[in-house]
Amino acid sequence: MIARKAECSCGQLALVASGEPVRISVCHCLACQRRTGSVFGVQARFPAERVVVEGKSCEYVRTADSGNSIRFHFCPRCGATVYLQLDSEPELIGVPVGAFADPYFPAPPVSIYEEHQHSWVALPDNIEHLS
Repeated sequence: MIARKAECSCGQLALVASGEPVRISVCHCLACQRRTGSVFGVQARFPAERVVVEGKSCEYVRTADSGNSIRFHFCPRCGATVYLQLDSEPELIGVPVGAFADPYFPAPPVSIYEEHQHSWVALPDNIEHLS
């Protein structure tokens, strides 16, 4: 089974996710844009029992556009988000794909909140588009 390591900028907070993600998505919501400092966020979700976290994290909780609470876990030293948990799906852990720093990570098949997508962003033709 494949194991992938994700970590913060300084390396203090890390995790290892085993196996393939159950979902990978691009999110264009305004909150993801603000959280990442980019024009979208990309996350992969893994079953919680296949994720091992190392290091200390701080937690920030926000309410998503859907009304669900999301718990973002970030490094108290460098501030990088390494994982997140949706209260509506406690059995899964989401990981920002960039935290893996792996250019060979599988592409996301789903794009959500596209009403906030920047006009110059181009995604693959075969991606599923959800608003």
